[in-house]
Amino acid sequence: MIKSMTGYGRAVKELHGRTITVEVKSVNHRYFDCTVKTARVYSFLEDAVKKTAQNYVSRGKLDVYVSLDDTASDDVEVVFHQNVFEAYYNAMKEMAERYSLRDDISVTALGRYPEVFSVGKKEADAEELREDVLAVTREALLEFGAMREREGLRMYEDVSARGAEIGRMVDEIAARSPQLVVEYRERITQRIREILDGVQPDESRLLTEAALFADRTAIDEELVRLKSHLSQLEEMLQAEIPVGRKLDFLVQEMNREANTIGSKANDLAITRMVVDMKAEIEKIREQIQNVE
Repeated sequence: MIKSMTGYGRAVKELHGRTITVEVKSVNHRYFDCTVKTARVYSFLEDAVKKTAQNYVSRGKLDVYVSLDDTASDDVEVVFHQNVFEAYYNAMKEMAERYSLRDDISVTALGRYPEVFSVGKKEADAEELREDVLAVTREALLEFGAMREREGLRMYEDVSARGAEIGRMVDEIAARSPQLVVEYRERITQRIREILDGVQPDESRLLTEAALFADRTAIDEELVRLKSHLSQLEEMLQAEIPVGRKLDFLVQEMNREANTIGSKANDLAITRMVVDMKAEIEKIREQIQNVE
């Protein structure tokens, strides 16, 4: 079944003390184009996330947002800067001796200076982090895919119904087409009689004119091809592989056949049906622009 190129998916999971959130959204695009947005410190994850996304999507403009909250993790590291501590200590000892001050220097007092200690994060295990992010990314992509399938089902129902309507009009045109030659022969017979004041026209000449008219207005081949295109349309709509580009080409061919039928069939009723047919083809074309 066809899938839509537009969709949205989100997954949140806590792994190894980190809350990882991945959001995926997409819009129409001729090719596969994926942009991963995350904090600069995690930019090394971008290529892996793109490759994972490409396993799920073949066409579309994807934006993948990856965020990590590790405030609850146990990888906090406090670093003691001994050189800074000793510099403060020596400076205070000298100040106490020079100005005869009470020596009340303590660890608590020196520890209040921000330069003595620094708090940071321990270096994360890059491989562990990568696997965690990809696991959440896959969950988001599954939800994203489910939404695309739901949208694809709605598109399938709409396009399939329009294809059936075009098929009905093709059958009507096919039924109407043989009458064109008969009506044309009757018209020219009547005109000749009017011009010649009731004289019976030459039957062989009428047959020749009718044959020429039939050749000019023959649309059997176009109707057969259009029927074949409609069968292909239904097959593609039910395909399990991406068919968006093929559908685009097929609809162009359908429109070309409809144009030819309209130009060759010298008949007002057929012309009206061709106009309605082209309107349905255009609506199909608009729908398939969103098919993967």
